[in-house]
Amino acid sequence: MTGALLSFSAMAVSIRALSGSLRILEILAIRNGGGLVILLVLSALNPALMRALSTRRALLHVMRNTIHFGAQFLWALGITLLPLATVFALEFTMPAYTALLAVMFLGERMTPSRIGVVIFGFLGVLVILRPGLESFRPAALLVLSAAFGYAVSLTQTKALTSTETTFAILLWMNVIQLPLAMLGSDPRSYLGLGAADLLPVGAVALSGLASHFCLAQAFRNGDASLVVPFDFMRIPLIALVGWWLYGEPLDAYVFSGAGLIIIGVLWNLRAETAPKTGIAK
Repeated sequence: MTGALLSFSAMAVSIRALSGSLRILEILAIRNGGGLVILLVLSALNPALMRALSTRRALLHVMRNTIHFGAQFLWALGITLLPLATVFALEFTMPAYTALLAVMFLGERMTPSRIGVVIFGFLGVLVILRPGLESFRPAALLVLSAAFGYAVSLTQTKALTSTETTFAILLWMNVIQLPLAMLGSDPRSYLGLGAADLLPVGAVALSGLASHFCLAQAFRNGDASLVVPFDFMRIPLIALVGWWLYGEPLDAYVFSGAGLIIIGVLWNLRAETAPKTGIAK
């Protein structure tokens, strides 16, 4: 989880660092291109990874990755327009969206705790955005849209995991998304990068894949009740990074709204992981 936290933060800072030289699509092309190279190297070292690939669910892969790519674009754009802590806090509305989508498309039950995560998520967003006040930032709607897109792609990922390996899902993600990013990219833009851009370029190429890997390993080796709360450390961590590097104020409204969202997620998490009791019949 430490690796995941650092990867998410490195991605956000690197996108902002490169946004002065490259367009968002060109930055995403670096991310997907770097991820694809790493995955191909891994498959060369372990050919069994490639043998598990199939095209039987190609349409779902295309749908998932098109939506995920759009969400990534909006999230990256939000990084360049909003304080980092605000972006990360609004991103945590994704569990509320996911709960609703899982009920509608995966046939899961809507329990009291799942209703709670939606309500607390909505209240948290109201506190962060303060609609109707001068502090409201329309760009925040981009991040909320990104969170919804991530929730849709997460729901589709859950459907894919019944037949696809993690390696296959990640490989198809980069194979499909790289051409989408290249469509809006100008290769000549990369010629203008200087030595100071090499570090953020490398961080973008590595951090996207590293965050997926670290999260998967964390869930593989630890209970969800431990992993998910640790993920909330992203908000104070990125708030400190934004304050240190960019002089962004530590907004009490952002922390208060994030707190409400976290309460809902933790309530639902506790209810979902609690042992089921009852008398056997």
